[in-house]
Amino acid sequence: MSIRHALLALLTEAPKYGLQLRQEFEARTGEVWPLNVGQVYTTLQRLEREGHVESDDGGRDGAQRRYRITAAGASELDGWLRTPPVAGPPPRDELVIKVQVAMRMPTVDVHEILQVHRRRIVEEMQRYTHLKADAAPEDVGLGLVVDAELFRLEAVVRWLDAADNRLRRRPAPPPPSGGVARPPDVADRRVPDRPAEARR
Repeated sequence: MSIRHALLALLTEAPKYGLQLRQEFEARTGEVWPLNVGQVYTTLQRLEREGHVESDDGGRDGAQRRYRITAAGASELDGWLRTPPVAGPPPRDELVIKVQVAMRMPTVDVHEILQVHRRRIVEEMQRYTHLKADAAPEDVGLGLVVDAELFRLEAVVRWLDAADNRLRRRPAPPPPSGGVARPPDVADRRVPDRPAEARR
């Protein structure tokens, strides 16, 4: 997520100190995304160099400076809010890569791997569901974050189920070149039809 734009949004309310920005960021996101205070000051310094924020008392260190958004910063924030995310190639999802690797390993049961991850994600969904139930009704920010994470995890579970079904329907791999064909699975072992002469 864009920490720089989240800090700019907080500064639209009033000038604030770096530690105050960190505390308010974590409070408004339900403390789901903890923010390192060093990251806050590094981001503020970059924003100041870009002319998007300015600070009081330039001689003081970062902890004593109060930052305010500039007109350029407000314009940057408005543009970010109105710009759809760039559609690029899909990210390198570690879970997708694990399944891709497992399905090519003859010693690994890829279906068991899928179920291990499915159980773990369902447990995570249950944790977020409890968090949502315990949240105060007026804590709308936390509710939005938890809903987003629940929808994301639900999509992962659906992908795991679809992957399991797709892998169960995949054709058997061809035998290696010059090698002997793989013995059929038990379900594939059928008694061959007798020749016509034998049936007479």
